[in-house]
Amino acid sequence: MTEQPTRRPRLRRYALRTATALVVVVAIMIGASFAATAVLHIPSPPTLLRLSVDPPSTQGRLFASRTVAASPTPRPLPVVSDSLPVTVPWRGSQITIAQFLDTTHTNSFLVLRNGVLTTEWYGDGVQPTTPQSSWSVAKSVVSLLTGQAVAAGKLREDDRLTRILPELATGGGYDTITIRDLLDMTSGVDVPENYHKYLPLTGTARMYLTEDLGGFVRAHRSLRFAPGSAGDYRSVDTQLLGMALAKVQGRSVSELLQHDIWDPMGAQDDAQWNLDTTGGQEKAFCCLNATARDFAKIGQLVLAGGRAGGTQVVPPEWLERIRVPAPHPVGAWRYGAQWWHPSGGDGQDISAVGVYGQYIYLDPPSGTVIVKLSDHGTAQDRQETIDVFRAIARR
Repeated sequence: MTEQPTRRPRLRRYALRTATALVVVVAIMIGASFAATAVLHIPSPPTLLRLSVDPPSTQGRLFASRTVAASPTPRPLPVVSDSLPVTVPWRGSQITIAQFLDTTHTNSFLVLRNGVLTTEWYGDGVQPTTPQSSWSVAKSVVSLLTGQAVAAGKLREDDRLTRILPELATGGGYDTITIRDLLDMTSGVDVPENYHKYLPLTGTARMYLTEDLGGFVRAHRSLRFAPGSAGDYRSVDTQLLGMALAKVQGRSVSELLQHDIWDPMGAQDDAQWNLDTTGGQEKAFCCLNATARDFAKIGQLVLAGGRAGGTQVVPPEWLERIRVPAPHPVGAWRYGAQWWHPSGGDGQDISAVGVYGQYIYLDPPSGTVIVKLSDHGTAQDRQETIDVFRAIARR
C-alpha cells in the first residue's frame, strides 16, 4: 500500500509522454502528407478526402476555376409541357421513366423538341440554376471551339501538335501526332483512362488531380501505337487539343467559350471551367460546370446547324465533320471529332457523354435534344441509356 502514491505520478508521466509522442507522430504524418501532395502537385489531403466522398456532380467546386459569364443577352428556352412514354426499354423489360431516372442516379433530365423545352426534371437538392460537372461532355464543347478555329484559319486538322506546342517535341513518333489524331482519339499517347478514386496517381485520375497540366503532358509522351493507326479513348488527347487551341487563339479555353459560344447562344447562367491551379489552364478534357439548361442549349446549337438567335455560331462544315464517324472506332462505338456515334439505331443520332452518366443526346430526325446529368457508376449502362433516349425521341 505504501508504493501507490509513488506509482501514480509515474503512470501519469508515462501517459503524458505517450500522448505527447502520439501527437508528434500524427503531426509528422499530417505534415508529411501535405508535403507529399505538394511534391506531387496534387491537391492537399483535405481536398483529396472530399474528392473521395463528394458526388461527382459537385466536385467542380473543390478546384480552382475560371468563370464563363452568362450571356449579356440570355435567351430562355421556350417551354411547352409534353408527355413522355409511359415506359421505356431497360435490360430486356420495360420500366417507367421515374424508375429509369432513379436507377441511373439522375440529377437533371431535360427534353427539347425542336428547340422547345418539353420536359424538365430535377432530383433532390438540384435546381434549374445549379451548376453540375460535365465530365467528358466538355470534350464535345472543345470540339465546337476547334471547329471555329479551323474555319477562321487558325488551325488545320493536318497541323502537327508539336508545331503548335514545340516544347512537347521528342524527336520521335510523338512528334507526328496531328490535330486530327487528337480529335478522333487516335494519337496513341499512353495515358490510361483510369478513374478509380483509390488509385488517384495514375492515368487520367492523376491528370484530373494535377496542379501542373503542362508538366503532366511533358511527362507523358510515350506511345501505345503509331498515331493515326488505331482508335483508343484517351482524355489526354482532348487536353492536348485544348492547349493547342488556346495557343493558336491567344486566349484561354474559358474565354473562347465565353465570347464564341456562351454569348451568342444566349446562355442563361454563369459556368465555371476548372483549372489545374489558380490562374492556370483549363482541364479541357472535363470539368465544365454549368446548368442543365445551358448544356441543352449546346445540344440545340448543334441540332440547329450551328445557328443560335439568327447567328451562325459554329460552321456547318464542322457539324458535318462531327456527323461522320472517324475510320477507327473507339471501343464499342464509333467516334468523330470528340462526339460519340452510339451503336444500334439508324446511325443518325450522336451524343456527348461523360463518365458518370452525363449526356447531351441529339436525334436530328425527330428534332430532339436530351440532357441527363447523373452520379451513376463509371461508364455504366451507356448503351441501355441511349436506348431509352431513342425510345423517347422516336416514340
